[in-house]
Amino acid sequence: MKGALMVQGTTSDAGKTTLVAGLCRVLARRGVKVAPFKPQNMALNSAVTADGGEIGRAQALQALAAGVAPTVHMNPVLIKPSSDTGAQIIIHGQARHQMDARAFHDYKRVAFEAVQESWHHLRREFDVVLVEGAGSPAEINLRDRDIANMGFALPNQVPVVVVADIDRGGVFAHLTGTLDCLAPEEQALVRGFIINRFRGDVSLLMPGVDWLTSRTAKPTFGVVPYLHGLHLDAEDAIAAWQQAPQDVHKRLRVVVPVLPRISNHTDFDALRAHPQVDLQYVGPGQPLPEADLVILPGSKNVQADLRWLREQGHDKALQRHLRYGGKVLGICGGFQMLGTALHDPHGLEDGGSMAGLGWLEMQTTLEPHKQLREVQGRLGVGLLAGAPDAAVSGYEIHMGVSTGPALGTPAVLLHQAGGGELPDGAVSADGQVAGTYLHGLFDQPAAQSALLRWAGLRHAQSVDLAALREASLERLADTLEAHMDLPALWAAAGLHKRIV
Repeated sequence: MKGALMVQGTTSDAGKTTLVAGLCRVLARRGVKVAPFKPQNMALNSAVTADGGEIGRAQALQALAAGVAPTVHMNPVLIKPSSDTGAQIIIHGQARHQMDARAFHDYKRVAFEAVQESWHHLRREFDVVLVEGAGSPAEINLRDRDIANMGFALPNQVPVVVVADIDRGGVFAHLTGTLDCLAPEEQALVRGFIINRFRGDVSLLMPGVDWLTSRTAKPTFGVVPYLHGLHLDAEDAIAAWQQAPQDVHKRLRVVVPVLPRISNHTDFDALRAHPQVDLQYVGPGQPLPEADLVILPGSKNVQADLRWLREQGHDKALQRHLRYGGKVLGICGGFQMLGTALHDPHGLEDGGSMAGLGWLEMQTTLEPHKQLREVQGRLGVGLLAGAPDAAVSGYEIHMGVSTGPALGTPAVLLHQAGGGELPDGAVSADGQVAGTYLHGLFDQPAAQSALLRWAGLRHAQSVDLAALREASLERLADTLEAHMDLPALWAAAGLHKRIV
């Protein structure tokens, strides 16, 4: 009953993450004990695991699809960029190094040992392991010491399926070109192809699919239609479809500046799905539009992102926003920006000290130990807007330690294991500015409604993000069942015919 399959892509964002999540759900519905695995991930959206580590958020989503608890072994190497050339290297869920690209290239031999350890751990524990590649195996400049694509698949003899996004155009060139860039022994591992995000009459595509089979002697396992409206956690970047135009019919305007090192923007998925909220992401060179609420998001390099915020003139726009009665909320790194000073004595990001925005009387110092934990609690009274207690749950991922009088009015009260509550974050005396280290602040419906009322939305409704995510996974699995030759795919993966 043991088996494995690796999904590689012709490009980044070809659909590898979504496809693995959908296949995990398909197998889980059939009673198969399945786990996702991504040897190396580069992403600023991360999640806290049940075993107290940090992995890419995509692998946490895939674990949810598989019906299992996420562990550090599902993503043993996580790279979190802090600049254009440097990144924090996380091994088995813990931050180990700060490296530039050249240093990490040399470090890959060590990182591959962690990959192999996790791979064998999952193979022992699960019936099936579905592996996700990174980027494309055809990136020739990255082939040396590759641990993410064929550099993993070949030594472990994992069969591979290659997915391409037809919505980008040139799908047959992408697939044949990718195959041609591989060595003969790597080509032999490729069992076939999947064409993703197709719109239109599939019969018109079939002559091309037949040509592809003739050209490569490999089958196409399915043509997956473009699925609009899926509510699934993004692996990293904010996609163009997430940056919707302003909707004047929605009653609460929320703006999020897209910081250069924005992290965990999945915090705002519930707001994107909310029928009363117009959520706008604001990129470089764009002014902050009028809003009821501006949210400063998480950041992997708080000082650098705060400098960028000032270079864009957003600090002055935020001052004007507050002067006219608007609200400002900071999450994690955005919370740290709201204080009077930021200190990085160990050079963990930029090093040195700089002034914060000064709206909360507190200072933040970056310490080498990263706080990683799942938490539950309730909103503080400053954010309840006359509502009863509102439960929150989420996670903390930060290296900053904040101190100061502002913390005496916490934004959130977290439950402690031995009883009692631990204050987190702060709310300003005038109630206009608030911040917290808690990711997932809007995910629970009661807290979401209370926060929207605090921001100015009367009669706020709520969105159950967990239910939307679950419905999306079921819809995704149904689609794969309908549009893919799954028996052929499972056979290619070496799976026992009982699940076919």
